[in-house]
Amino acid sequence: MKNSRSLILLVIVPAVAVVLLAAAIFGSQAMSDSRLDDDARAALAASLQTSAPIELANLQEVRYGYGVCGSYRLASDEGFASFYLDTQSGEVELDVNSRRFNTHCGLSALC
Repeated sequence: MKNSRSLILLVIVPAVAVVLLAAAIFGSQAMSDSRLDDDARAALAASLQTSAPIELANLQEVRYGYGVCGSYRLASDEGFASFYLDTQSGEVELDVNSRRFNTHCGLSALC
């Protein structure tokens, strides 16, 4: 009886605690990424004034999570176009030649 109690306290309880902690951390990260995708789709739809489905690709957080660079495509389009989303203000930059886009999403900013 004493051996089974020590096994439970020393092995099983910490193992269960580690599994629960890992599930909480990775689960919240997955929910955060899903929310970010939804926010980007909503901001792009508002900027493009469309209700068509938007496909996102190559999303990358920049500015320590205060911005997102990526590519989008409307359901009717064949190719992808790039965008920058300021997550604080919700503003979307679609002009890849703009200073704002190049500052946050250019190769020098990502390296």
